[in-house]
Amino acid sequence: MKRGKRVDCPALPPGWKKEEVIRKSGLSAGKSDVYYFSPSGKKFRSKPQLARYLGNTVDLSSFDFRTGKMMPSKLQKNKQRLRNDSLSQNKGKPDLNTTLPIRQTASIFKQPVTKVTNHPNNKVKSDPQRVIEQPRQLFWEKRLQGLSASDVSEQIIKSMELPKGLQGVGPGNNDDTLLSAVASALHTSSAPITGQLSAAVEKNPAVWLNTSQPLCKAFIVTDEDIR
Repeated sequence: MKRGKRVDCPALPPGWKKEEVIRKSGLSAGKSDVYYFSPSGKKFRSKPQLARYLGNTVDLSSFDFRTGKMMPSKLQKNKQRLRNDSLSQNKGKPDLNTTLPIRQTASIFKQPVTKVTNHPNNKVKSDPQRVIEQPRQLFWEKRLQGLSASDVSEQIIKSMELPKGLQGVGPGNNDDTLLSAVASALHTSSAPITGQLSAAVEKNPAVWLNTSQPLCKAFIVTDEDIR
């Protein structure tokens, strides 16, 4: 490295010198390193070192280490950043994490802290872990109309005949749609398939329809049906 000339640095207290050293070899040849020297000759290689040494005697928030000058634009950016930080701290953010923290002790084992509450007898009115049943669309079975199964030769498989006791309800219902609805209920629900138990569903299915059951009247499977 080629030693540079030490010059006074007006931005620092009297007696401080700035030196710029040009690199002569290596991949970074031509680049320079900046150093500062205190009045006692102590060498500083970075701005953090300089700030720790000077402490509160000099405000280095707008000091540019490479040029050795105070930059007003950098001071303005620092003020704006501090203003934004204070606004975000005043606004605050809710802590939604209910996990108990880990006790910060000198131990190799994780020791959870003890949760203390002023109202130990309080009960949760609504359990957040309870699975809320999703709403179901009325007459969604009508979307199955016109759909049919095919074999490997792309020939449409003939639909099976439903028992006479299995009768559909609702607008525009037919045997093919009812068969698809019953098959879907058997595969997607573990509850027993009973059909629509309410007699009022025939008068106004849009109001009295039980969406957990297929669009068919209440029925009973007999031994004869099984045979």
